Amino acid sequence: MGNEKKRRNGRKRTMEIEDMIKQYQEGKGTKEIAEAANVSQGYVRLIFREHNVTLRPFGHWHRKYQLNEHYFKTWSNNMAYILGFFYADGFIASAQQTVSFAQKDKTILEQIKKEMQSDQVLYQNKQTGVFMLNLNSKIMKDDLIQLFGISSNKSSEAVFPEIPDEYLNHFIRGYFDGDGYVNPEKNVVSFVGGSQQYLQALLKILQNKGFNVYLKEIEKSYSRVIISGKRSIYMFGQWIYSNRNLYLKRKYELFQQQSLNQEQLEDRKLSRTKKAVLERKKQFAEIYKINQSIEDTCAEIGIQLNTYQKWLRTDATFQNRIKNDFK
Repeated sequence: MGNEKKRRNGRKRTMEIEDMIKQYQEGKGTKEIAEAANVSQGYVRLIFREHNVTLRPFGHWHRKYQLNEHYFKTWSNNMAYILGFFYADGFIASAQQTVSFAQKDKTILEQIKKEMQSDQVLYQNKQTGVFMLNLNSKIMKDDLIQLFGISSNKSSEAVFPEIPDEYLNHFIRGYFDGDGYVNPEKNVVSFVGGSQQYLQALLKILQNKGFNVYLKEIEKSYSRVIISGKRSIYMFGQWIYSNRNLYLKRKYELFQQQSLNQEQLEDRKLSRTKKAVLERKKQFAEIYKINQSIEDTCAEIGIQLNTYQKWLRTDATFQNRIKNDFK
């Protein structure tokens, strides 16, 4: 056959057989080669058999782009970040051997693919402006499913994975960069998600870290984990960006604003919190029991007389305690 041009169904082959074989051996599929050569896919396979080219079975995918397929098997700061980022902005298709990331920030996807030793080309949706990083790997997909319990319906079924404590801040930074939000002016950080089980676990972790945090349902299928207070926001930023490497620059910069400077950071004064008010009422009752003077007790704990009167009107327990002490 050599360099002789072959015809198939009236079409002229536009690629030399040697080039077709070379492209196949470099990883291209028979369909892609057939389109480039202006012949049918069956004709390409026939030519390969005649030239003793070992054919890959139907459905087999041969890598076109480089990738460390075993990336999620080994913990590291960057692996934890990318895993957290995937929990927020990633997905696996049920019918394809593909692991995908979606983000409007092209830079972070470029950094992620470099970290994963991939030269995969990014795709951009022209309507939404969102960039896609699609990594074709059955091994990587299986690892995400088997090691971390991720499913194709991750948005509502995600379960918080077991993360070694030394990598926890990197994982949460990745999740925050995907599904997190910070408002420096209102001193609020929030995470949004559709899996109640995942958010409840996240809530508990953040509470254990000492942040002022609560869960708020925004729709039937979505909720927010919210961190509030200047000091909590500052400490959260210090924690997630500790030993950072991968991160979204625009979100990081919000934590560096003057309103979140260490010198200005104090949560609301204890006098404005429920816990503090209860403590002051307790303190008031103890001091009053000794001196039996409303005015002196107000002065000693630093409240106005009208505050004491308000406590009497609105808190029956406090009122009964004062009356009993007066007796």
